[in-house]
Amino acid sequence: MRVRWPLFWPRCCGRPHASDMAVVRVEVSGAVQGVGYRWFARETARRLDLAGWVRNRADGAVEIAAEGDDAGVKRFLEAVERGPAGARVESLRHLSADGLGPLARPFRVLR
Repeated sequence: MRVRWPLFWPRCCGRPHASDMAVVRVEVSGAVQGVGYRWFARETARRLDLAGWVRNRADGAVEIAAEGDDAGVKRFLEAVERGPAGARVESLRHLSADGLGPLARPFRVLR
């Protein structure tokens, strides 16, 4: 996990400690396309106030990049490993987060 935070963090909350932030990039395989998986990931990430994106891949997998506090990212990964009711997640593989640019808020679906 790479640690990063926005340069202009909201004043109301104070700047988070670097040790409290996490960046992850994962590949989710199984029956995850055409079942509302990206919408599920987007809504879950927004509820947890995470930055990032989700997109379908040509090989049938879904790729996700997310950034936020450690607890939120952990809860997000637990949720996307289960997926929505219509999905069947076979594997969740962690990919390198190196080379990811700044992740935007709100979390979004890439097409």
